[in-house]
Amino acid sequence: MKKSITKQKTYPIDKFVYPVQTFIQQEKSSGIVLGICVVIALFLANSPWADAYFHFFEHKFGFRFDGESYLEFSIYHWINDGLMAVFFFVVGLELKREISGGELSTPRKALLPIAAALGGMIAPALIYLSLNPAGDVHRGWGIPMATDIAFALGVLHLLGKKVPVSLKVFLTALAIVDDLGAVLVIAFFYTSEISVSNLLIGFGFVSTMIIGNKMGIRNLLFYAVLGILGVWVAFLTSGVHATIASVMAAFTIPADVRIGKHDYIAKIHDYLTRLKATASDTKHKSALSENQLDILAEVKQGTNMAIPPLQRLEQALHPFATFIIVPIFALANTGVSMHIDPSQLFGSVATGAALGLLAGKTLGVVGTTLLLVKLKLTPLPQGMGYKHLLGMGLLASIGFTMSLFITSLAFTDPEYILQAKIGIFSASILGGLSGYILLKKAGRNS
Repeated sequence: MKKSITKQKTYPIDKFVYPVQTFIQQEKSSGIVLGICVVIALFLANSPWADAYFHFFEHKFGFRFDGESYLEFSIYHWINDGLMAVFFFVVGLELKREISGGELSTPRKALLPIAAALGGMIAPALIYLSLNPAGDVHRGWGIPMATDIAFALGVLHLLGKKVPVSLKVFLTALAIVDDLGAVLVIAFFYTSEISVSNLLIGFGFVSTMIIGNKMGIRNLLFYAVLGILGVWVAFLTSGVHATIASVMAAFTIPADVRIGKHDYIAKIHDYLTRLKATASDTKHKSALSENQLDILAEVKQGTNMAIPPLQRLEQALHPFATFIIVPIFALANTGVSMHIDPSQLFGSVATGAALGLLAGKTLGVVGTTLLLVKLKLTPLPQGMGYKHLLGMGLLASIGFTMSLFITSLAFTDPEYILQAKIGIFSASILGGLSGYILLKKAGRNS
């Protein structure tokens, strides 16, 4: 019996589209794109066009109505408070998915990554504060607390099958909890003066989205309009950082389905049977009959009902956040002039950020995990050894995107910002390389 082969018509544009799609689907690609953008930013910051590069992000734009300006911010501000809000929205969707049915869905599954993430946040902050106990530099204690999931997983995926799958799962869960911790730190410690009225309006929109979820509203446009025009704008003008609005809005997105897997499979069989029965409805290969269009519309509707709105939205936004938003953020925030005073390399902010990330993250993640394992509260994930754990701790010290983001909130002094970037770059490069080498030697067995 011959197997039927489905032929798909190709077009000239496919020669360009398919390679791009293939690249995007590879998990290591996001780290590669991010790395390229960092190199471009560093080149521009040290080129004859450096002044134009830095000045570009200072341009302001907003909205005007009846002669009044509204939401008028610099391009830099729009990137960090606007585009990054979408990034944090995706983080919120990932976190809710993990809590609903992933690695954080049960206390036993969640205990180890949550504890490791907390240890990996507390230790870096303490190291930074020990070197910067007072003054304006004190505000940078949140800088070494977060792991850059894109870079860390990018390095991990370069190793391919040389490391156990459980390592990737553990690091992903840890980084997601880590991101939530960073969001909470921003909410409570890096917030300006609060407008209570605007904050209450924002919570009102969040409540409306929650009610819509409970009532069974699955239209993503409903959540998009209320989330952007309502929650985001209200929080942006309230003084509370807009990233908080993004995560809160993400948690209101429905995570359940209208049709279960078994019912969906039965429906698909029914659709296919009906579609086969209409094969003679039209003789032209490029045209469909009204009956066929109706059946295919039912297939599309049934498929959408079988996929949680949360996962549909996450799947749609993830490439945009990973390959557009984060690279733009890197272009705007990683430009560092190499004309550096040697004293800046060893300034307290640079040293605190570097040691906080490299030593604090590694000690916090590894130490907390070992403590729970020794107390027999939870075992190491299957397939992981102690060398894998140490390598993962080193990868967790890649604090790139989140650390730079908190730097922009913590400091206004260019001197401290530069020092923080030096510390972040140094620790992220050393941690990434060390983690890669150790995990490559450890292999799948340790």
